[in-house]
Amino acid sequence: MSTSRLEVAVRHGALRARIAAQREDLAKHAAPLESALGGADKALASVDWLKHHPAAVAAAAAVIVLVNPKRAWRWSKRGFLVLRGWQTVRNSLFGSR
Repeated sequence: MSTSRLEVAVRHGALRARIAAQREDLAKHAAPLESALGGADKALASVDWLKHHPAAVAAAAAVIVLVNPKRAWRWSKRGFLVLRGWQTVRNSLFGSR
């Protein structure tokens, strides 16, 4: 093997070792994000489930209304205010759609 090929091979090996070390370092630094992103993934999966099972949501709401109507009314008013506030913020930031 010529010296230039040998130098290229050695350089290539050193670069591959450096890349492996950088990957390990990145994995160590990204570990705290994994749990936070895992929680966000679970929340998004829950929202997706709720979107695909509206009957379950309606049944739960009916049970809450039957068990404690005053509390259900208070929370529905709060939910409506939050929804309107979100719509106002969204429209002011992104324009009306």
